[in-house]
Amino acid sequence: MLNIPVILLQLYMDYKHDVTWAKANQKAVTEFFKKLKRKNGKEVDGLFHARHEKVFQQIDCLNCANCCKTTSPIFRDADISRLAKHLKMKPARFVENYLHEDEEGDYVLNVAPCPFLGLDNRCAVYDHRPQACREYPHTNRKKMQQLLKLTALNTQVCPAVSRIVKEMMGGKGGSNEPVAK
Repeated sequence: MLNIPVILLQLYMDYKHDVTWAKANQKAVTEFFKKLKRKNGKEVDGLFHARHEKVFQQIDCLNCANCCKTTSPIFRDADISRLAKHLKMKPARFVENYLHEDEEGDYVLNVAPCPFLGLDNRCAVYDHRPQACREYPHTNRKKMQQLLKLTALNTQVCPAVSRIVKEMMGGKGGSNEPVAK
């Protein structure tokens, strides 16, 4: 039997609750994002950025790593070259060993969880990780209106994104009902 500290188990359950909320309220999130598309872009950025800072003071990605366990980043040519060099292999061999092209023609991982994710939720190639990993979950980027579709998907993967969006929608602590604005 695993000996998991109670605090880590509680954090896991809190994070799971955040993602469960997003899945249960997917339709409301989609409707809310449609309203955000009509707002001023800088205002939308401000809404996300203020909450991004607050939420990431509460959430430690190393206690979760759900993104690394369930999804794949897109690997650009520069990412492939950087990682291949770090792993002392040719880029073609890196692709052959770890990646495939998805429906959109992007390189993504062959497997989940990420083969570079350690048991401690640390990334074995952290300093060389893909740009998409560096920028994830994207809630502090400019022009958030262009990322709303991706952000809606990320609410179902990342508890931080879910909390950010829930707060923006006016959802309260334990409530499962979003309050649309």
